[in-house]
Amino acid sequence: MQVLKLEKVSVNLGTSKILDKINLEIPANKITTIIGPSGAGKSTLLRLFNRLVSPAEGKITFKGKNIEEVDVIQLRNRVGMVFQLPVLFPGTVLDNLSYGPSLKGVREDDYALYCLKLVGLDKSFAEKDVSSLSGGEQQRVSLARTLANKPEVLLLDEPTSALDPASTEHIEKTICQLKSSLNLTIIWITHDLNQAKRVSDYVVFLAGGKVIEAGTKEQLFSNPKEKLTKLFLAGQLAEKRRDNP
Repeated sequence: MQVLKLEKVSVNLGTSKILDKINLEIPANKITTIIGPSGAGKSTLLRLFNRLVSPAEGKITFKGKNIEEVDVIQLRNRVGMVFQLPVLFPGTVLDNLSYGPSLKGVREDDYALYCLKLVGLDKSFAEKDVSSLSGGEQQRVSLARTLANKPEVLLLDEPTSALDPASTEHIEKTICQLKSSLNLTIIWITHDLNQAKRVSDYVVFLAGGKVIEAGTKEQLFSNPKEKLTKLFLAGQLAEKRRDNP
């Protein structure tokens, strides 16, 4: 069962096509990684799912409903996003976790503390100022803040690229556990093919603004069908910058 579906979706930047007639289905309750060279359109593709980017043509559906018909604020609560670098507000950790729910007129401190626990942080972190946290801790708080909105889908734009190996391992394990415990659908951009092998259920290979190949982790890494996929996995595909990686 797919939770998100793209049908002939294109995105333009001036006269350039960033994404070109994308057809793609994202399976529910799985981790789908998006891999490909820099400039392939990966970040643009991810931003389509919560309407940070709008298509020039084509149709996107979320649980069978045209995404344009879903209130954008409601959509971004249901389809949460964690960026490459943590984006946190000045104040305490609890202030950050409470921000999203407070916009809906509720304050759920107990659930906020539960979200901290989910990402491996003790409740004592709640009153810490976010500026005092390490990079790995800030990224975990960013993840917890997104979870505090109770999303159904989690979008991850290279969430570990700026972290040390130990923090990266912790974030990977946490996210894989969250998929099961919260029945999340996760879409994860990564440049690290080894990371994709560790965390993926399903893999999408994007190059030149097109989906070249998509399949299970086993299918794509062990038995790729397309020449471009084979070249990329062998490290022989030249990169061409089109948008943010």
